[in-house]
Amino acid sequence: MPAVTVENPLTLPRVAAPADASARPVLAVSTAPSGFEGEGFPVRRAFAGIDYRHLDPFIMMDQMGEVEYQPGEPKGTPWHPHRGFETVTYVIDGIFDHQDSNGGGGTITNGDTQWMTAGSGLLHIEAPPEHLVVSGGLFHGLQLWVNLPAKDKMAAPRYQDIRGGNVHLLTSSDGGALLRVIAGELDGHQGPGITHTPITMVHATLAPGAEVTLPWREDFNGLAYVLAGRGSVGAERRPVRLGQTAVFGTGSSLTVRADDRQDAHTPDLEVALLGGQPIREPMAHYGPFVMNTREELQQAFEDFQKGRLGTVPAVHGMSGER
Repeated sequence: MPAVTVENPLTLPRVAAPADASARPVLAVSTAPSGFEGEGFPVRRAFAGIDYRHLDPFIMMDQMGEVEYQPGEPKGTPWHPHRGFETVTYVIDGIFDHQDSNGGGGTITNGDTQWMTAGSGLLHIEAPPEHLVVSGGLFHGLQLWVNLPAKDKMAAPRYQDIRGGNVHLLTSSDGGALLRVIAGELDGHQGPGITHTPITMVHATLAPGAEVTLPWREDFNGLAYVLAGRGSVGAERRPVRLGQTAVFGTGSSLTVRADDRQDAHTPDLEVALLGGQPIREPMAHYGPFVMNTREELQQAFEDFQKGRLGTVPAVHGMSGER
């Protein structure tokens, strides 16, 4: 799991919650069911079964892989529409291409993120480049959907290409945790992702036995999804493992700890930490559209059917060049 790393985390800025911070309790731990997306790539549905009031402003998140494709096996998604939210695709291992009808697109690989604001609507496609289809190889990543408030649902589409080398790297007091701030702010350190909805997105790697207690905005919710390994969350040390999501209650800090012993193929605990300011608006969600009312959903489908969300380029295809 390469993503972005450093040889010596102690060279990085260190973050820790203040001693008087209020620890967030763990409200629940859920296990993600497995499924398939697009043309058939395996996913874990990280937020399945979690009450939306604990997720808001996040809508869904899929862990894509980790899967070792044989030659000819890599798969993606066909052209499809979106309106009313943002999609965040974070590639940990492997390589993926994106193209949309608004002119956005590119190739992302180890540690890169593509942040697409669908807003008023567009069509897009995500697929492995042809050379990966031919050769096969490792693929692992996350796709997160972030809701937009009513005032921004019809905003102009936007595409952000966030290279792994641009994420803000931090560590814990003892250097046992590497924190990659992809978007939002953590203890005054700002990630590169620009968001309509205030959120924080962090990929944390904890060495065996390491523990980190992070300051967390009290007006944000708090979620921790285990990408690999085993550990515990909260001051109560609630056990978590690969494919599980921890939901935190209110407070000003959250704690994650790696078990002293990890599996041989997973040397560290890998966790996606998410927090966001709840939008607290009605949500009407169906397929690729996330709006506020059923009438707006019906309008989105009509606009798509009439070609108002864009058209597939007459000549399209992604070279795989960065």
